[in-house]
Amino acid sequence: QVQLVESGGGLVQAGGSLRLSCAASGITFSLYGMGWFRQAPGKEREFLARVNRGGSVRDYANSVKGRFTISRDNAKNTVYLQMNSLKSEDTAVYYCAAQRDWGAPTYDYWGQGTQVTVSS
Repeated sequence: QVQLVESGGGLVQAGGSLRLSCAASGITFSLYGMGWFRQAPGKEREFLARVNRGGSVRDYANSVKGRFTISRDNAKNTVYLQMNSLKSEDTAVYYCAAQRDWGAPTYDYWGQGTQVTVSS
């Protein structure tokens, strides 16, 4: 059974930082690219960042480039999202996802999400 479990969300003031974690089980983690997404109320799900299997390639959405950093620890089967300089518009549910085929348009597995609320 594949599980992706996000943690680290919460309430933070604007300008603050949070680090999200996503622990994977039931997959060979090192064979999957990992991504972070978010969805705010009334909005579509938004891609934020992704990292390849070995951690050497990282892509970011323009909306978070320079503020968010994705990383992974294959020994711990965990991917992280360090979020700095948070803004009220970063308030959303944050999801991690696993992708077997780096070039595919879709992701194979998704977590249940963790809420991030940024107060202004």
